[in-house]
Amino acid sequence: MKTLYVSDLDGTLLRRDVRISPYSCGVINSLIENGLMFSYATARSIYTAETAAQGLNVRLPVIINNGVSIIDPVTKKRYVTNCFSDDAAAEIYGILMSFGIFPSVAAIIDGNEKYLYDRNNINPKLAEFIASRKNDSRNTPLDDTSVILDGDVFYFTCIGEVEKLLSAYDVIKKMNDKYTSIFQYDIYSGEPWLEVMPLYATKANAVRQLKQMYNCDTVVVFGDGINDIPMFKSSDRCYAVANAADELKALATDIIESNEDDGVAQWLWENFNAGAEL
Repeated sequence: MKTLYVSDLDGTLLRRDVRISPYSCGVINSLIENGLMFSYATARSIYTAETAAQGLNVRLPVIINNGVSIIDPVTKKRYVTNCFSDDAAAEIYGILMSFGIFPSVAAIIDGNEKYLYDRNNINPKLAEFIASRKNDSRNTPLDDTSVILDGDVFYFTCIGEVEKLLSAYDVIKKMNDKYTSIFQYDIYSGEPWLEVMPLYATKANAVRQLKQMYNCDTVVVFGDGINDIPMFKSSDRCYAVANAADELKALATDIIESNEDDGVAQWLWENFNAGAEL
């Protein structure tokens, strides 16, 4: 029986310092050498994910942007990318603008990933997000926002006033037959975030696709946040770290040690040996 193991990053595999610990890195790399089929699924882009998970030698494609893409972490080859149609991107952008929300818009333009935003309408919280990614080649501030939806748009990130974000979320979540949307508070800054993706861009769908790509029989997942709920519901077994949201713990097969205590690595070490489950 082939089992695919998939872990969330932030709050699950990563510690509070936004890094994977040397212990977790060493354990998981050793198990991968012995046949562990391991990947991660994150809301991060591949660029920030590979920095946070530096030292982790994942051999399988990884799931990024909450399931928008499945990508080779070494070559950056995209096996799957879910994008908005032009009309859908325009509809979401229009809704956000109607609430006075100026988003960061992620898109693939001429084969390169970019995030675009109106440089003349940046609230302090979005400014902090942009500043944390200085020297990022994707950073594309615009004076002319008529081109903000150019390329293949795949993600809207909104950080700002909670009332505005919740009002927009109330509208967009009623369109859940067309789009995937997530409202939550960032685990590091505590700031409210609204993220909008194409309908089939979920961790759950991407995990299913990865399972099919490698002809696995079983899927085991690890997580901490509400954006992991669909992934938990569609897996064979699911484990919530001790610091996870209560909603996720209620769905879990079991609760494991926290991210600060290397819960994922500990569980894998105890339950996997030489490529076979114990």
